Amino acid sequence: MSAITLSDAITMTTTYRDNKDSILAAKVDPDVLPICETFDRQDFDDLLAQTDCEKIRIYLGMNEKLDIRLIAVGVNSDDEDILPTDEELIMDDAERCPYVCPPSSALNS
Repeated sequence: MSAITLSDAITMTTTYRDNKDSILAAKVDPDVLPICETFDRQDFDDLLAQTDCEKIRIYLGMNEKLDIRLIAVGVNSDDEDILPTDEELIMDDAERCPYVCPPSSALNS
């Protein structure tokens, strides 16, 4: 499972917002930008299994290496993020390309 804590998600999304302008303005390591991220099906099944979960929302975040990462949360019928209490989930730690890349396809070659 690829679940992370709400605290980690807040840190990552805040880091992304704080650094996105400087990344666009500066010459940085191109690996900071992902080509894609691959989540396990179970991650999305777990998100969608939450009470009143009707959608999945993807946020951009940054880890401690300043790599941009995708963060997935469930969304309820009021279009609100479902944030952790004891049961809800936030997903990250997917396979990130570059680093772990899928086979070539029309979307990534």
